[in-house]
Amino acid sequence: MMLIAPSLLSCDFSVMGEEIERMDKSGADYMHLDVMDGHFVPNITFGAPVIKTVRKYTEKPFDVHLMISEPLKYIEDFANAGADIITFHIESDSDVQETIDKIKACGKKPGLVIKPNTKAEEVFPYLKDLFMVLVMTVEPGFGGQSFMADMLPKVKEIREEANKVNPELLIEVDGGIGEATIKQAYDAGVDVCVAGTAVFKADSATEAINNLKALCK
Repeated sequence: MMLIAPSLLSCDFSVMGEEIERMDKSGADYMHLDVMDGHFVPNITFGAPVIKTVRKYTEKPFDVHLMISEPLKYIEDFANAGADIITFHIESDSDVQETIDKIKACGKKPGLVIKPNTKAEEVFPYLKDLFMVLVMTVEPGFGGQSFMADMLPKVKEIREEANKVNPELLIEVDGGIGEATIKQAYDAGVDVCVAGTAVFKADSATEAINNLKALCK
């Protein structure tokens, strides 16, 4: 079954807690929180203090995506703020294995993220230690971009390799997911889809999430 993780990047930040509650009641599986530092990507969003403040609005897992240059420095902060899954970019400046180990030491689930120009095999050495791999289907930094279907072969490559060393690994995609694209992701072997505009801007978030899941059969 496809899991849906609404991207809080598309929410109304002035009522972020209420938006999280709305997504919870609408059937979201995870809450996806994009942390951007204005350096690794050309945008700034929010940090650990905001995540800590809104943690109380749901018991659903917080899927925190760190688009920051030095994630290792901040793992404890995000763990203490209430992150359940912490994903960071293999292209960041931090040592990859050390960052994975730090996430685990904090009792959280580690994930690696790859940008569109990064090859799937870059994550292969780390698959046995990961909970999730996030394949970006847009260039990270801004919401509302068009889905890059040519990223989906990476999903198949990662799934084939993970089946050898970590069959329980989840593969997530983020960017341009909606009713016109989610079936492609599902057919490629994606387990979790991040959806922003398609859910938050819908007349009914419940109906939007149900429709997205219904397409993945």
